[in-house]
Amino acid sequence: MGCGCGGGNAGQGGCGGQQAPLAPALEAAAVQEVMPVARPSADEPESFVDASAAAPLLIASSEQDWPRVRVNGVLISPEAMAQELQYHPAEARDEAMFLAAQALVIRELLRQRCNALDLEIEAGAGESEEEATIRSLIEREVPVPQADEAACLHYYESNLARFVSAPLLAARHILLDCAPDDIEGRSERREQAEALLAQLQQEPQRFAELALAHSACPSKEQGGALGQISKGQTVPEFERQLFRQPEGLVGQPLESRYGFHLVFVDQRIDGLQLPYQAVVQDIRRELYQRVWQKAVAQYLQTLVGAADIQGIRLEGAASPLLQ
Repeated sequence: MGCGCGGGNAGQGGCGGQQAPLAPALEAAAVQEVMPVARPSADEPESFVDASAAAPLLIASSEQDWPRVRVNGVLISPEAMAQELQYHPAEARDEAMFLAAQALVIRELLRQRCNALDLEIEAGAGESEEEATIRSLIEREVPVPQADEAACLHYYESNLARFVSAPLLAARHILLDCAPDDIEGRSERREQAEALLAQLQQEPQRFAELALAHSACPSKEQGGALGQISKGQTVPEFERQLFRQPEGLVGQPLESRYGFHLVFVDQRIDGLQLPYQAVVQDIRRELYQRVWQKAVAQYLQTLVGAADIQGIRLEGAASPLLQ
């Protein structure tokens, strides 16, 4: 069983475990609140009900499986709804159907707006016609300014802890392996780990000997040495614990999905502060993305507010479209 801890790869710390589409990003940025509607009975007319209904449902009669959703008179077909449904897993079918309808409404609004502006579309490499249409529309109607130098520098100075090089560790370990769902076995392994730890606290020079005798990791052949480890080379639960440890024998067994690890940190090199010029482009991209998402959300709410949407309630804004 691989231990996922970073050892057994010629001392290189390698025994460990091994741009998004535009339309989904728009849907995620789009409608921030949905108003619930309920299903009328067979003898009631279709109409929106009070917003205090219990769940976000679409309007549908008892004679049909699919709701009738229209966007400025254009019907969202049941076939399109069925196709879209697979991309919106949810606990309840009504919820999944609502999310699918919401996504289709957003796309239809964008398509109609693009047609109204008579935009000329050129698809880029690997870009579908729909993706190119949405991209061109957003570029025209949602101008997003780049963050200036002052904003980038302020963000850097306010978040210095984020901009440090990755720490490095040189460590050894003894793995007492156990399946994650073996509760009784885990209890026994913990007791064994604590007994071995007590030995090591008295005789730390015996680490290599005890690793060879007890460890389930291939690194036991090198005295348990994991080599130089950086973040991302080990399984997350082991990494979180390991990188908090100072140099020396760790005072308690570290638990992971593979079992219990007794660890000796031979060397620790903490991360160094990265200079502003080394990270300014990353900061500029992050700030741009934040502004872009907010601007697109506001734009889509404006489209919703200006449209005649039947069969589903979405939150819209009353302000006019951008010119």
